[in-house]
Amino acid sequence: MTNHPESSRLFFALWPDQQTRLNLVRLNQSIEAKGFKPVQAHNLHATLVFLGSVDGASELLLKYSVREILAKPFVLTFDQLSYWSKPKILCLTCSHTPDEAGLLVAALSREVSSCGLQTDTRPYLPHITLARHAQYLPDITIEPIVWRVEAFVLAASCSEPDGVNYKVRQEWAFSKATRNK
Repeated sequence: MTNHPESSRLFFALWPDQQTRLNLVRLNQSIEAKGFKPVQAHNLHATLVFLGSVDGASELLLKYSVREILAKPFVLTFDQLSYWSKPKILCLTCSHTPDEAGLLVAALSREVSSCGLQTDTRPYLPHITLARHAQYLPDITIEPIVWRVEAFVLAASCSEPDGVNYKVRQEWAFSKATRNK
């Protein structure tokens, strides 16, 4: 059992498979050429539900409560490069969000709420942050990145000497099999 601090900044996310991560890295190399500082390859993900600071007991309760969520595999096609001025991020977004993605977020949000935690109430918009501290939308053509989603994870945001790193705490495959990380 991994020893975790008293509380952690946690979030449920989609974690890219190796091929999707390689495609994202290639895209990040093209934005780096335009002067953007890309998110490190190992940190690329799509957040489902952000939880914020969660104590150890609540984390255990969350892991227990989400284990029965049933979800069908779905495909996200990230086909738009977007600039969000308020958080100053450059991200990939989808022109269409499959219903299954919204159903997964709704199920996770219900379980989080039943554990006594608050979540964001804005409509879910799948996105992958490619660069932070961005100032504009670069004029580049992107090839759509097609990601077949078959699992979700609970991840932690960990402050380390070289910056923030995201680490998977546990993964739940849509087939209901669980693996501890």
